Amino acid sequence: MMVSWKHCLFSVSLIMVLIFVFVYKNELREDKRFLRASLSNASLLAEVCHQIFKGKVFYPTENALKTTLRESTCYDYMAQSHYITETLSKEEAGFPLAYTVTIHKDFGTFERLFRAIYMPQNVYCVHVDEKATDTFKNAVKQLLNCFPNAFLASKMEPVVYGGISRLQADLNCIKDLAASEVPWRYAINMCGQDFPLKTNKEIVQYLKGFKGKNITPGVLPPSHAIGRTKYVHQELLHQKNSYVIKTTKLKPPPPHNMTIYFGTAYVALTREFANFVLQDQHALDLLSWSKDTYSPDEHFWVTLNRIPVLLPDVTHDPTHVHGTDEETETL
Repeated sequence: MMVSWKHCLFSVSLIMVLIFVFVYKNELREDKRFLRASLSNASLLAEVCHQIFKGKVFYPTENALKTTLRESTCYDYMAQSHYITETLSKEEAGFPLAYTVTIHKDFGTFERLFRAIYMPQNVYCVHVDEKATDTFKNAVKQLLNCFPNAFLASKMEPVVYGGISRLQADLNCIKDLAASEVPWRYAINMCGQDFPLKTNKEIVQYLKGFKGKNITPGVLPPSHAIGRTKYVHQELLHQKNSYVIKTTKLKPPPPHNMTIYFGTAYVALTREFANFVLQDQHALDLLSWSKDTYSPDEHFWVTLNRIPVLLPDVTHDPTHVHGTDEETETL
């Protein structure tokens, strides 16, 4: 009986040691792979710099900054693409951000954008146009699967530029982000052709200066924009080309006697305001009224943020936080 008990204890101990050795070797192998991937990129970049200093022209056979997963594991990919995988400061850790990114094409461009804005303490919702190709959708999905704090929007819209579907795409992500356990402080919306002009820490410091106010620049309707909400507009979906047409039918006045403002479609919103947009009847009614207007994302946020009775503390600022190739917007 005693021999059997000792034999059992020895067997269990041996198994535990073998498991420890296996796990240790596996982690060591992963660390070596990570180091090899990083050193490979570093050596290529070093050679480029060396040749430049010598006054020579250097043409690398491949992009120094690796992109696209292809057959790589997520671990290798993150190393080769130089992702930041640890929070860089206590200030940033205590002020996580949420991003909505609406895209439809150019995976390589999105890939570089995502790498530039990615931080492990933040959370990211990506909306892919329902009309996008399966190849593009699968590539985005494969990329996001490597990051626990990034995901595809739970509902995809067939986006038409200038139509309600563009605003709805952002709202779908805002709704998903509002349910996130990440304690984000501001949500920033972007499109696929954006690129950050500031570091994450600089953006955090900039946003903290607004002390919990939204950033929704806007003005009373300029003459060229009045027709956008005065007449009924319709989205027309076609396989090759989708667009919004203006009709001669007049729209009814805005709900709740709201004053319509026009401004940027790209904003920074507090979590409290995001919940207000998703739940308050004023916001829901304005969204319903806006469904047949032109480019409603350019009046929806700014109008809601200027309801004096509900939201007395509003602000706007013309300083750039990110720029876009298609149109330069401010936060």
